[in-house]
Amino acid sequence: MLHLYDTATQEVRQLAMRDHGSVSIYLCGPTVYGPPHIGHGRATLVYDILRRYLEWTGLAVRLVSNITDIDDKIIDRANRESRPWGDIATKCENVWFDAMDKLGVQRPNDVPHATEYVDSMVKMIGELIASDCAYVTNDGVYLSIQKVPDYGLLAHQNIDDMLAGGGDRTVLGAEQKKHPADFVLWKFSKPAEPAWPSPWGQGRPGWHSECVVMSLDLLGEGFDLHCGGADLRFPHHENERAQAVALGKKFAGHWMHNGFVVDIEGEKMSKSVGNVSNLLDLLDQYDARTYRLLLLQTHYRSPVRVGSENLEAAASALSGLDGFVVRSAVNGGGAPDQQVLEKFRTAMNNDLDTPAATALIFDSVRQANVAIDEHKTELVVSLRAAVLEMTSALGLFLNEVHDVDAAISAKAVALDAARTAKDFATADALRDELQSLGYVVETTKEGTRVRRG
Repeated sequence: MLHLYDTATQEVRQLAMRDHGSVSIYLCGPTVYGPPHIGHGRATLVYDILRRYLEWTGLAVRLVSNITDIDDKIIDRANRESRPWGDIATKCENVWFDAMDKLGVQRPNDVPHATEYVDSMVKMIGELIASDCAYVTNDGVYLSIQKVPDYGLLAHQNIDDMLAGGGDRTVLGAEQKKHPADFVLWKFSKPAEPAWPSPWGQGRPGWHSECVVMSLDLLGEGFDLHCGGADLRFPHHENERAQAVALGKKFAGHWMHNGFVVDIEGEKMSKSVGNVSNLLDLLDQYDARTYRLLLLQTHYRSPVRVGSENLEAAASALSGLDGFVVRSAVNGGGAPDQQVLEKFRTAMNNDLDTPAATALIFDSVRQANVAIDEHKTELVVSLRAAVLEMTSALGLFLNEVHDVDAAISAKAVALDAARTAKDFATADALRDELQSLGYVVETTKEGTRVRRG
């Protein structure tokens, strides 16, 4: 059985399933006001790997992941650019899913939008006010965290040690709050801002209210797993949980958080800090599987730096895996080595230990290559099948045939020659041509590599 670290209990424990044979998961999705960065890519890949592994073990997975399509940052960008806020949200959502598709991330089963749930949020806030767990001020409605006895569970802090507000998101009206950590449920709108009706005045929901309403509506009380980046642990996830507790509802049974992508100084990448790397740029330069493999070699709870050196190392390793399945193609079609697959399950069931699982894949390839040289056909067949089974379970699909003809290879050589001559216009034109033909173009120290996308 799968054991995962639970942020709430601070221990690796079995992922309990509410319903036999199925897993219900809620993943906090993007706020769509700009292009995704590589930190977003890490979060979605981590949970795509989790989902694929669970499905590989035979479980049914229902994954819900929301879209925050109304938010201060969307409004701020719309005001700066004199564009409709809805246009910003729609276009950025399309860019998001285009990037996720390129990454090979499976679409969630449900993609609820915040704007679709405003009425439900208004109803929930009304219930919190009626139960004296929330109160109205001059600028909105706030939850009283003193009404939640275990507030701070996910932060592992005493209430008095917590700061007011919502992380890097501005929360107005602090001087009217009953406790510094009280957080906004409903914001009254300023003139010309998007607004919805409520019993307390025209406004829009606070960020922390949408996910609790969506998850309980689509997955029901006591759903199995709530996921997201470590930066969401507090205040966002804690504030979601607080609303459910205040309502007397059973919320997520298990909490899972992935580590950050950090810059060269070790600081978390974020749009607010300004040290982001555009995910679309990475996908233009590398096979998307390269990023997946790089992340598989790092435990999901650990920070990871992403740069040209480790991306090139991952690209080289990926090329070796592709080369192995091509080299061993005549040995296809057999049954996988069950002892290898059992080791794979053991690694993955131990808090999704993908570094150990990936090491097992490379070790199996090494053994199989030796077996090819020694003409041990039966061993090659079983190891090859095991490698393909494991990589498939991780969403790392290997290319079993070379599909780059001489003309395409010649264009890659010409691209390298143009770069050497510093004729970057020609190099860019050749890259664009190859990409328009459906090829992934990777620039490495050894030269340009081209493969089918």
